[in-house]
Amino acid sequence: MPRIDADLKLDFQDVLLRPKRSSLRSRAEVDLERTFTFRNSKQTYSGIPIIVANMDTVGTFEMAAVMSQHSMFTAIHKHYTLDDWKLFAANHPKCLQHVAVSSGSGKNDVEKMSSVLEAVPQIKFICLDVANGYSEHFVEFVKLVRDRFPEHTIMLEPVSAQFHKGSSVLSHLGRTADLRVEHLGIFSMAGNVVTGEMVEELIISGADIIKVGVGPGSVCTTRTKTGVGYPQLSAVIECGDSAHGLKGHIISDGGCTCPGDVAKAFGAGADFVMLGGMFAGHTECAGEVIERNGQKLKLFYGMSSEMAMKKHAGGVAEYRASEGKTVEVPYKGDVENTILDILGGLRSTCTYVGATKLKELSKRATFIRVTQQHDTLFSRP
Repeated sequence: MPRIDADLKLDFQDVLLRPKRSSLRSRAEVDLERTFTFRNSKQTYSGIPIIVANMDTVGTFEMAAVMSQHSMFTAIHKHYTLDDWKLFAANHPKCLQHVAVSSGSGKNDVEKMSSVLEAVPQIKFICLDVANGYSEHFVEFVKLVRDRFPEHTIMLEPVSAQFHKGSSVLSHLGRTADLRVEHLGIFSMAGNVVTGEMVEELIISGADIIKVGVGPGSVCTTRTKTGVGYPQLSAVIECGDSAHGLKGHIISDGGCTCPGDVAKAFGAGADFVMLGGMFAGHTECAGEVIERNGQKLKLFYGMSSEMAMKKHAGGVAEYRASEGKTVEVPYKGDVENTILDILGGLRSTCTYVGATKLKELSKRATFIRVTQQHDTLFSRP
């Protein structure tokens, strides 16, 4: 029987952080780096926990080269070839500690991922892309990947990029010898989910970091196409509580439109924040600069959009609809300025609430409900 959960659920736009007494004299005193030890891989990672999404417009090697200079992370999209990875590893060896290799659940995807990990053993993170983090198939897939890569850290990302018709890896992974890559220290990321019980199941199944968010992304249309979703702030708070009780970690994925939203995600309990749209439109993004009516633009599209499916799978399969859109965003130049803007805003948040370290932000955060985020006088048409 259908039921309605009447508990109030909130998004980033529904709240502000309340300022608190602070002993900090300068934003420069704030330490944004964090060190994590992961539950299942037992490995440790240090860096500023902001991740570029593994979308093929932003999750590029060029982006990773810049992000790593700030000890920030990039989930590389899964469409690079093995030779591409070898070349990147040879030219940017210091970046490898701050990148993840992505894979879907298809046999070809996992074989490619295994080849990359064998050729570039310095990579310690796996990002798994699967369309639905709530499927039993995905849980079994996570268990099998954990068995094959016991000390890699796994990020789980059931993203709607699984539009190909490749055969499932579940029938191959358990018995195919050439998938047995003897890597130590691999971290895993998994998702996307929005409820605590699924976070717990995925962590117990072997994932280290769970991606939280269904439909909040700027080029995601899952909520309008399916009616499924969850307000991101509440999802992060609830999923973070479940993950941390098991010594797991979460990524807030989607819904951030400005540095203030990034700060709210960390304040709500996210260990990492993944950004796509905020990093779109830069020189380091894939694609050519378009000029239209005197304005420079770049394309940005969801990985379940019609454009992505045409590019990587020949079109939208008859049994499904696209759940993403394509937009033209103003060309922003080098990503360096955007990085500094985000980090500067995050340091300012910490000074306002009295957090000397990013790790302390969630402990210092008190959210207040609001009806308006800011004065919109000069943003009106």
